[in-house]
Amino acid sequence: MYSLQTPWDPIKSIDLGFFELHFYSVMWIIAFVLGFYVTKRIWKNENESSDSLDSLFIYSVLGIMIGARLGHVIFYQSELISEDFFSIFLPFSFKDGIRFTGFQGLASHGAAIGMIISMYLYNKKVLKKSVMWILDRVVIPVALGAVFVRLGNFINSEIVGIKTDSAFGVIFLQNSENFARHPAQLYEAFCYIFVFLILLYFYWKTNKSKQQGFLFGLFLVLLWTVRFFVEFLKEPQGDEDLAAFFGDILNNGQLLSIPFILIGLYFMFAYKPKRELK
Repeated sequence: MYSLQTPWDPIKSIDLGFFELHFYSVMWIIAFVLGFYVTKRIWKNENESSDSLDSLFIYSVLGIMIGARLGHVIFYQSELISEDFFSIFLPFSFKDGIRFTGFQGLASHGAAIGMIISMYLYNKKVLKKSVMWILDRVVIPVALGAVFVRLGNFINSEIVGIKTDSAFGVIFLQNSENFARHPAQLYEAFCYIFVFLILLYFYWKTNKSKQQGFLFGLFLVLLWTVRFFVEFLKEPQGDEDLAAFFGDILNNGQLLSIPFILIGLYFMFAYKPKRELK
């Protein structure tokens, strides 16, 4: 079995002289660009203006990135608040000198919360339609973007899986290891492709987009269910204080996923909007 396992030691960045281009950052850029074009198709189908689409892109980028960063700090690396506060908001470390690091910690739970808040602000300031109407549509490109974010994690050899003797195991040489781990990042990325395709199907081929909250709820249920089960094959990502509080039955990622799944089920089957779309 060991002979079938894959050594993994990619180049993580390219030094352009005046700037170091990290492939992880490239994956985020691809996620936002592809997400923009998917949303453009949806906006065209809904007869919405290109100006409102441009504003949506800005709100989405800021909401997701700020939320993802704060989520990581709050849930997994709270020591940064006292030890290196400005690195929370800037792609630099100021501890023991100034050095460019990029944003090395981004949490999907925080990204989800940031997206919801930014869509509320976007609707209030720009679209003035319904927050749920927006969320039902933006979750489609968000699901696609999640694929590339996990590919970026794989390139960085981070969010690794637990040890395995499986032929699917990957040896993360960048982490100075000589044993194989589950490529949990690839498991998630593969599953998120199907989350995206399922959402796309329900939007284009059914009338579920007229049932406010359904697509948003479906997104939450599918994405966080994937996250919940893949977590069984992951190493802990940071402090597990929340898991310890609940007796270490589940890890932080799983405990944080459960509320999103329950909220998703509510929006799919119990949510009653004040006014139905005609």
